[in-house]
Amino acid sequence: SGRTMAVASVNLGALTSWVGIARLFAVVLSCLTFSLVASTGHFEGPYGTWCMFTWCFCFTVTLLVLLLELLELYPLLPLSWDDFTSAFSMLAALMVFTSSVVFPATFISSPCSSSQCARQAVATTTSCLCFLAYAVEVSLTRAKPGDISSFLSTVPGLLKVFEAYVACLIFSLLDEYNREPGLMWCVAVYSICFIFTLLIIIFTIGRCLTYIPCPLEKVLVGYNFLALLMYFTATILWPLYSFRGRSRPDPCGTNCWWNKHLGVTFLTIFNLIAYLVDLVYSTRMVFFRAP
Repeated sequence: SGRTMAVASVNLGALTSWVGIARLFAVVLSCLTFSLVASTGHFEGPYGTWCMFTWCFCFTVTLLVLLLELLELYPLLPLSWDDFTSAFSMLAALMVFTSSVVFPATFISSPCSSSQCARQAVATTTSCLCFLAYAVEVSLTRAKPGDISSFLSTVPGLLKVFEAYVACLIFSLLDEYNREPGLMWCVAVYSICFIFTLLIIIFTIGRCLTYIPCPLEKVLVGYNFLALLMYFTATILWPLYSFRGRSRPDPCGTNCWWNKHLGVTFLTIFNLIAYLVDLVYSTRMVFFRAP
């Protein structure tokens, strides 16, 4: 009877469904990627460490998700499983995409003729395919229009993960901002919006939002509006105070302040657009919901 119970608790659909197949591809491709990069022994520095962490982290968590769904143990966890898997697949797609761009730009030199360079090129290819696998998972698990049972699988929920991740990228590029009050305001905007967005994600996964004694959906719309206004000011002030009276140094290497400030400028614009789309979708979900 023990064997019968063990067999009955195995859910093979976790591996044979389209989502399961996408996760299996992600596990295999991420494993291939970090194995190839590790075999070169050339992933030093902060960028290499970040890329290796990304592939190992995504491999480990995705494998854990597959095992928990295969053995049907995830209902025992004190969290919203659908929200967690939706948020993680979106985060993994963003992290692997970033690594797929950063790794070849940092470590692959031209001309590429050595065996080490060939392995790095193959690792870049498998990393790009791994990103596609996570992107397919995000597409498959995204909530249908009108379905808000899993908030982080809706467009506003996925955008919350995107906004938090872009804020993390901004933090990694911040440099020389203490000299200007305008730049310090921009850093305050990035920090405040990141903290609130991260809390929304954590509370959603932890099923804590239902305990908040207020109309939560309307509060989220109000927060998106305020975040949009704050990012609008940062979009204007950051380039104004960063580049005013300062030209691009020559030469300007990898850690050049000008390149970092330019990167923050573009990332600020990306998050401004994300908060705008988030506000539009959230407003439609709250005030124009179909009966």
